Amino acid sequence: MFFKGAMKICLLSSGSGGNSTYIQTAHHQVLLDAGLSGVKIRHLLHLIHRDPRQIDMLLVSHEHSDHSKGVGILARKYHNIKVFANQKTWDAMAPKIGFVDPSQRRIFPEGKTMSFGDLDIQSFGTSHDAADSQYYKVTCRGKSFAMITDAGYVSRHIQKLIMNCEAFAMESNYDTEMLRHGPYSWPLKRRILSDVGHLSNDQTADILLNVIGNKTKYVFLAHRSHNNNTMELAHDTVANVLMRNGLPVGRDFKLYDTDVEMPTPLVTI
Repeated sequence: MFFKGAMKICLLSSGSGGNSTYIQTAHHQVLLDAGLSGVKIRHLLHLIHRDPRQIDMLLVSHEHSDHSKGVGILARKYHNIKVFANQKTWDAMAPKIGFVDPSQRRIFPEGKTMSFGDLDIQSFGTSHDAADSQYYKVTCRGKSFAMITDAGYVSRHIQKLIMNCEAFAMESNYDTEMLRHGPYSWPLKRRILSDVGHLSNDQTADILLNVIGNKTKYVFLAHRSHNNNTMELAHDTVANVLMRNGLPVGRDFKLYDTDVEMPTPLVTI
């Protein structure tokens, strides 16, 4: 079957309640994180007309349950899935996810590039209060998609590494004023605001100013807090900053919102 473009991308679910992203090439169908029940992930895949039995790779960013909850369930049900994570993440999530057959387990060290046929995947560390959080830049036929959530900040080194991808998924977790005046305890607020917490709408906008390039066609605002943000506020904050700085949202690239319950459009790069 003819495969249009290099990759198809969909954020199946994104938010504090669970995260999973679908990536397809001519030769692979990949999940990046599986932070929901197996039933929910299968349902979301069916909504975009994809068969979970065709998933052959699962990349795990870190062990927190909103990213790893369904890892063991999927691996036990679909034996063709190979699960990739760095060693510290495997050690931290193993007691939570249950048995994964050794033949399905793969170590993906931080800061490495691994090749799988038409797919090159580069891992990079992120600043988060997990055992060894890492995210991924995925490249196929010269086109790239990079994802970063669960990061208190994003270094200039990482920004340079992901610069000018065709597509980005970037955390836009909270509005600072909503968080400061919201119901969370001060220790939890301090954790979210810290360098090992999450990215605010304003931080995300500043990072996107540095990484969006002339190749960029799609930006997804990911991992939004339902207590400390709204879809409209995240979108408007980021879009206004980008447009004030000469990046025409909606003309050169599209800015997509994400949600826990519904997948985004399946886009092609």
